[in-house]
Amino acid sequence: MAEEEGSGLQVLLSTLQGSSDKAAILTILQLLGDLLSVGTDRRIHYMISKGGSEALLQTLVDTARTTSPDYDILLPLFRLLAKVGLRDKKFGQKALELEALDVTLILARKNLSHSHKLLHCLWALRVFASSVTTGAMLGINGAMELLFKVITPYTRKRTRTIRTATEVLAVLLKSRSNSRRAVNRGYVISLLRLHQDWHSHDTANTYVLIRRGLLLCLKRITTLSSGREAFLAAQGMESLFSIIQNCLDNESMEPVISAVLQILRQCYPKSPLPLVTTCSAYAFLGTESIHSEPCCAAAEEDFEDDGDEEMDKDSDLEDVKEQELQSKLRNDLNFEDVQSANHHHIPTAAPLQQHRLNEDQSSRRKEGEHTVQTSLLSMVKMGRSTAHLSSKKRLDVNTYQNVSPSGTGVDTLGSDISGIQDFLEEDIEVISCPGMNASFSSSVRPRETVGVIDKLLHARPKHIPFHDPYLYMAKARRTRSVVDFKMVAFPDLWGHHPPPFSQSMLERKRGIQRIKISEDVRRLIQPRDVINRVVFSLDEPWPLQDPASNCLRFFSKFESGNLRKAIQVREFEYDLLINADVNSAQHQQWFYFKVSGMRAAIPYRFNIINCEKPNSQFNYGMQLTLYSVKEALLGRSTWTRTGHDICYYKNHYRQSAAATGGASGKCYYTLTFTVTFPHSEDVCYLAYHYPYTYTALMTHLEILEKSINPKKIYFRQETLCQTLGGNPCPLVTITAMPESNSTDDLEQFRHRPYQVITARAHPGESNASWVMKGTLEFLISNDPVARLLRESFIFKIIPMLNPDGVINGNHRCSLRGEDLNRQWLAPKAHLQPTIYHAKGLLQYLSSIGRGPVVFCDFHGHSQKKNVFIYGCSIKETLWQANCAVGTSAVLEDISYRTLPKILDKLAPAFTMSSCSFLVEKSRASTARVVVWREMGVSRSYTMESSYCGCNQGPYKGLQFGTSELEEMGAMFCLGLLILELKSGNCSHRLLARAAALLNAEEDALNHHLQRGRCNRSNTSDLDDEPACMEEIDYNSEGNSDQDGSIAELDRQIQECAFSQDEGEEEDGTGQGRNTIL
Repeated sequence: MAEEEGSGLQVLLSTLQGSSDKAAILTILQLLGDLLSVGTDRRIHYMISKGGSEALLQTLVDTARTTSPDYDILLPLFRLLAKVGLRDKKFGQKALELEALDVTLILARKNLSHSHKLLHCLWALRVFASSVTTGAMLGINGAMELLFKVITPYTRKRTRTIRTATEVLAVLLKSRSNSRRAVNRGYVISLLRLHQDWHSHDTANTYVLIRRGLLLCLKRITTLSSGREAFLAAQGMESLFSIIQNCLDNESMEPVISAVLQILRQCYPKSPLPLVTTCSAYAFLGTESIHSEPCCAAAEEDFEDDGDEEMDKDSDLEDVKEQELQSKLRNDLNFEDVQSANHHHIPTAAPLQQHRLNEDQSSRRKEGEHTVQTSLLSMVKMGRSTAHLSSKKRLDVNTYQNVSPSGTGVDTLGSDISGIQDFLEEDIEVISCPGMNASFSSSVRPRETVGVIDKLLHARPKHIPFHDPYLYMAKARRTRSVVDFKMVAFPDLWGHHPPPFSQSMLERKRGIQRIKISEDVRRLIQPRDVINRVVFSLDEPWPLQDPASNCLRFFSKFESGNLRKAIQVREFEYDLLINADVNSAQHQQWFYFKVSGMRAAIPYRFNIINCEKPNSQFNYGMQLTLYSVKEALLGRSTWTRTGHDICYYKNHYRQSAAATGGASGKCYYTLTFTVTFPHSEDVCYLAYHYPYTYTALMTHLEILEKSINPKKIYFRQETLCQTLGGNPCPLVTITAMPESNSTDDLEQFRHRPYQVITARAHPGESNASWVMKGTLEFLISNDPVARLLRESFIFKIIPMLNPDGVINGNHRCSLRGEDLNRQWLAPKAHLQPTIYHAKGLLQYLSSIGRGPVVFCDFHGHSQKKNVFIYGCSIKETLWQANCAVGTSAVLEDISYRTLPKILDKLAPAFTMSSCSFLVEKSRASTARVVVWREMGVSRSYTMESSYCGCNQGPYKGLQFGTSELEEMGAMFCLGLLILELKSGNCSHRLLARAAALLNAEEDALNHHLQRGRCNRSNTSDLDDEPACMEEIDYNSEGNSDQDGSIAELDRQIQECAFSQDEGEEEDGTGQGRNTIL
């Protein structure tokens, strides 16, 4: 049947080419038109494969070259050519070879006064011009001059033809030679004037698409530097800017506004960042390999060093490390050593506050025992719902609802803060960022200042679990930073208490991106109110801020702080620049800084102008975090989500080609947000996410260790290694003490399997530390699940793999400018000590047959929502790659999916639909893949937590707070227990203990222990990024133009096939049909 159809089509096409009979040709054209007007494009492609394009083009040439061309044939022929040509990628070349271009141009010139015939010629030219080569040839032959005769001067007649002519011209201008020709002939000024005429006369927005067509022409021309110069010289920025000022929110003007903004962004003069150098303001020269290396924006692979000489140097170090690890592991497996150790290795606090620590130790122990008030099993999600959410309320708008602008606030703690309110009248700048010696007699501050801070700390309400400012201050003094920080950030010293509410994701304001771009353009063309004054800079050694001025004051020289420069743009607007990672010129994402000197109820706009990633969750509901010192002194010591009018978009800053080795300069992006501060003359801290410093971790670990009952819980904190910056990297061991000295109990203790958890390889991912905090606090708690876990496993936890990066405010790298999670293949002890020793620990466990049941590395994710896991599967990788190797022959333990499925049922924030088990080549050197491949740990994972929040489950529409992240850490532990209970290797002893300890929650436990029942999550695959109310278009060459839309041209052709000449619309009265024009 197909052969018959093919032969029939070929007969029609050959007859069309060879016939000179008008009736026969019209009949064939009618048949072809009917054939191609129904069904799918497959028919058109089939006709093309049988030589249909050539047949139609030859018929066009033959008919046009007659003495008197017959338009009864030419018009339907043009319609067919347009329909077929849009689907034929070689149509332009075929038309050029058959001389159809010249023929069509001649016919168009002959019909300049006949709109209907001209319109058909323009359709053919549009299709021909789809090929850049053919378009350039048309330009040489005078096509652009012809089109300008059609579109100029301004007239309300022949609007359909004018619209098509502008679209053809826009397609022609895709050719750079045509664009250069347009610049040389002064078409930029002509197009601007013509567009201005249409704009001023089209008050009813009837001919929006004609105006859009003219703008697309300008957009094509301004892709050339000469085109941009001509555009700027003709004051195009001012002209187009004035056009859109009063119509940014006019939906009927959408095509025009979108095109104008793309042109304005494209023509905005590119400039380097206002920095002396893009390299970090901080430099670390602590390793030999760095002395000769210039600061550069190198790729991650450039840092990998696998030279033979380096391996020889490390061979002795590896032997030493193996002996150290063997000694450590023997200690962990020896009960007598455990008993005799009795935590003698725990460092004591500074003598001046030892009395305070001793005083609080008993209360801390009670605190640790009662941290988890209700069993974790009562909090798991059943059918995607959770009971504990009922105690929370959503916060949608103003976090500080009860705060008055005067700064007095509302006392929520009653008498607890009566001793603190006096400090609101003190110098809050002194209180807000005290020196590390502020509470001690050796302080360099004036004596009265020391007294204020000391009294403040004594008066502090004791309502934040596992935190002590005195201990924090003592730990901070031992923390070593590249630039030797002298100050402590108030939120880290004072502490953070999770709010009793959950904050909804910010609803994106319609048109916010175009509003911000418009304001940026205004700054360029109307600079009268631009101040452009540097008010803070790490690069300037002298003070830049005048205390008497009314500008905001900034500061970031404290642990984890990151702000390099602040420039006051207008009275209430500031450009901010983030510092690159130490010894790097990239990875600008994490920020954390202090701001003061504000006025309440005033919206301040901040623009972070040197962000690097092409998109961000800030475009999808995420807000930054804020901590108010005055609020904390009033009893509300809480990091909260804040900011409105938030937008993330590409800006006009570029890195110079010289800085990138001759390559095109990389783009930068702006994160803009507006903050209305709760109090006047407050001191506030702004951060990318909830900060969690290295000192906070060391403080937390010591308090945890002092809070446990050593007769029941084995908690050991030791130093895995020293970092490059000279800071100890902690290694924590948690398990249960043996029940007795009996042989069975000691044997069970020695042979408990290991679980290994790590976090914070990337220092900017502070959410990973909050998840880890939840894990640690849960494991030492009295929750029945925690007791079972301690009795069943030995937990080896490295809570911070990159202490130096965290301390110095890095986002991704170590002090060498390396991504530590790309160094697991061949780490060096003197270059990547924490990775080297962490890998050594895992290798040792594997070598003695005690490899971990689960290895999990906690991370944060800036592009996705929810919490999810990346695992490793060779089969799924082969399937995804469509590999020719048969996967049926590949043997693989499928248990790698079990833990994610369990977490999908348990944890409100977790979703299986975002999990992935592919092993990509670019991830070959990550912890997850190396532990899976080299140590044979099938359950080797990376657990990613969103910076933003959830778009599924009980937390849908909510941003993560620290309590939700800590809850995820606890739920992960519960998942480990259920994984063990569901496994075939689970001992009867453990099952019996589970029944005994969880007797009150036995029904809840049984719900999760139905072996063999692995129901999939009822959550369908969710798009991570919901559609925005407007397109986030970073590329001015994006496909949003739709100037080559097949469907649109088909519609125009279909309309014209049933209509007469355009005379009916020449007076402009046919507005019902012209609204599409």
